[in-house]
Amino acid sequence: MKLIDSIVTEAAQMAGIRRDIHAHPELCFDERRTADLVADLLTTWGIPIHRGLATTGVVGIVHGRDGGACGRAIGLRADMDALPLQELNTFAHASQHAGKMHACGHDGHTAMLLAAARHLSTSRDFDGTVYLIFQPAEEDGGGARVMIEQGLFERFPMQAVFGMHNWPGAPVGTFAVSAGPVMASSNDFRITIQGKGSHAAMPNTGIDPVPIACQLVQGFQNIISRNKKPTDGGVISVTMIHAGEATNVVPDACVLQGTVRTFTPELLDMIEMRMKTVAEHTCAAFEASCEFEFRRKYPATINSPAEAEFARKVMTQIVGADQVLTQHPTMAAEDFSFMLQVMPGAYVFISNGDGQHREMGHGGGPCVLHNPSYDFNDDLIPLGATFWSRLAQSWLDEKS
Repeated sequence: MKLIDSIVTEAAQMAGIRRDIHAHPELCFDERRTADLVADLLTTWGIPIHRGLATTGVVGIVHGRDGGACGRAIGLRADMDALPLQELNTFAHASQHAGKMHACGHDGHTAMLLAAARHLSTSRDFDGTVYLIFQPAEEDGGGARVMIEQGLFERFPMQAVFGMHNWPGAPVGTFAVSAGPVMASSNDFRITIQGKGSHAAMPNTGIDPVPIACQLVQGFQNIISRNKKPTDGGVISVTMIHAGEATNVVPDACVLQGTVRTFTPELLDMIEMRMKTVAEHTCAAFEASCEFEFRRKYPATINSPAEAEFARKVMTQIVGADQVLTQHPTMAAEDFSFMLQVMPGAYVFISNGDGQHREMGHGGGPCVLHNPSYDFNDDLIPLGATFWSRLAQSWLDEKS
């Protein structure tokens, strides 16, 4: 493993910064303390900053030895927000704010990019510019989309953008990257079935929305098994059903909510259309009505082939070819997808291990993403920062 010596030397300090961020989690668009910390550190290292995109976003600007005169530029992105989750860990750097937790490793993502920023600002061994994008509100807030809408790529023109996420399970020291779709689109639905309430002992006098809801849940799975091509990836999950307030009353209405995940907009169009048709016609068959709402949140994350291959080449130089894995598509979603819709780039993965790194006092659950027992592995910081630094330097050198 070929790590940058200066990054290794400062790894303990960066781990301390990561743990400080972990102890003070902030939710989407409210990452004020975290943004202040990032901005203060970048300024201390002589890196000019811009603040305010998407409310709490921070962009650092590192010019190379030419002062950025050549016009070439690359963007490196890290997310800063936490999750609305109660942490079960009790070690020293556990969350100090009830109901908020860095359960997805964004604290580590921020620390890795900060470590790379410090090295790049010291060495400046490249021509061109590196834009360090510290983004708010990845978790359900669409912070990437907001930064783009507010002029991210116009104010900071670049030719490619890259993002990185930790991935539990695989051993530390491995990376993963693939061209094409790597994460699914994320979409929500809400269906309100309007029936007619009655006494539960006399259901014939009303229109019971609950069995209609059960029919819909089963009908939606037929869309996946019978309308979708078996080779296309798609998921419909009904995750909430709400109805009634008393055991002896047939409720007036029942609400179903859930998520739909696909890798292509064509499949998403078909699923939305079929769900609406199934919902409306099933309700009509039982003399009920329905209100169908479908919200498209994040598009699929699709890596550019050239940029994915370039990232693989840099990873191979650091850890060797056998430690660079193929990233198989996952139905999880990521708002870095908005950046990849308008800019060439790639979203890559760095392995977080199996959880053995967690200190005494960790929760009893597994060390997986969005779990109250999760913790980022600080051993990743020098490796991730080395990758960021080598990627930026190599990409800018090659483009010259």
